[in-house]
Amino acid sequence: MKRRQFLERASAVTLAAILADSVRSASREGVAKILLRSSWQTVNIGDIAHTPGMLALLEQHLPTAEVTLWPSSIDRGVDRILAKRFPKLKFATTASQRQSALEECDFFLHGSGPGLVGKKETRLALEAGKPYGFAGVTLNDDEIAKERDLLQAAKFVFLRDTDSMKALLAAGISGPQVAFGPDATFAIDLRDDLAAERLMAAFELEPGRFMCAIPRLRYTPYWEIHTERPRDAEKVSINEQFAEADAAKLRQAITAWVRETGMKAFLVPEMTYQLPLLKTLLYDKLPEDVQPRVAVLDRYWITDEAVSLYAQAAALVSCEQHSPIMCISQGVPAILLRQPTDTRKGQMWRDVGLERWIFEMDEASGDEIAARVVEVGQNLPAAKEYAAAAHALANARMATMVRAIG
Repeated sequence: MKRRQFLERASAVTLAAILADSVRSASREGVAKILLRSSWQTVNIGDIAHTPGMLALLEQHLPTAEVTLWPSSIDRGVDRILAKRFPKLKFATTASQRQSALEECDFFLHGSGPGLVGKKETRLALEAGKPYGFAGVTLNDDEIAKERDLLQAAKFVFLRDTDSMKALLAAGISGPQVAFGPDATFAIDLRDDLAAERLMAAFELEPGRFMCAIPRLRYTPYWEIHTERPRDAEKVSINEQFAEADAAKLRQAITAWVRETGMKAFLVPEMTYQLPLLKTLLYDKLPEDVQPRVAVLDRYWITDEAVSLYAQAAALVSCEQHSPIMCISQGVPAILLRQPTDTRKGQMWRDVGLERWIFEMDEASGDEIAARVVEVGQNLPAAKEYAAAAHALANARMATMVRAIG
């Protein structure tokens, strides 16, 4: 069966069921209480982005709901940023607060992410007899097998890529409503425009006249980020084996952009570990005539500043997934270079209609990637229309996902 036919058939079956038998939260004085499990880590602006995206969706589609966030990590000022954008949001950060929030909630919502990151807490909801659902997650086969009972008892499981959705359906999970539900980052509206303006002034970037670029190693070196973790020699070896080859293709795209569009490039990180790579893998190896037109961010940043900066960019080319989503959320063209060690999540780029803007790293040449990047830069109006269509599709799917709560 072709992917489009599969998606349409699965969506037709599940959407009717969701709308007919959606979870109607018990309410107190007319206000449903939702406990959101999200905010996975802050060393990645994408993992920060899941939460404000989901909160914006809840605000839009369930405006009377009382939402409490059960976070893993909201340091680096993320707690203040969320509180400022969502002043009614409650936080459950202590054991007693979490216990109370679980006891009082009408629905437990596992936010979007790379898998069942909050499975332990979701099991607590299951044991407490609370209805729960997963909204915008990627699953692998091992996770589906190990957590079958947890998935089976859910009210719904929305997968952010259709590869995960096919795997879940193939496993015979029949209890929940199953459908495609994009990563909540597509709904992000977090902004810090003043910070972005200062950044653009510091690096002499003109609105709509620069492209952002982000590198990535084949495996995130968490042993460097969290030093208590053991060094993974096999992953280190793979990173070393492919780092230069992957970066060379990204450099070729940057070079073509600068030379053929006349616009600047801005090298930025999505994760903390990427900061030194911006120079060593990218900038230092660019041609001499290109370097003067390329700026390098010399610090880590947080999601609100990044979103505002991306909103001013002409385009982005990235080996990471979530900065491209943030760009699409702002109507900015974004090309994804997908590495084979990445998860199924990259499929979402095709699922939202961005087939022309995804390249499989080991299958595409630097010439092909560079040509597509230049194509975007030389016809920005058409590229923005393409981005807007993808965002509209994602918005429609996310609306269905959130309304399934009640």
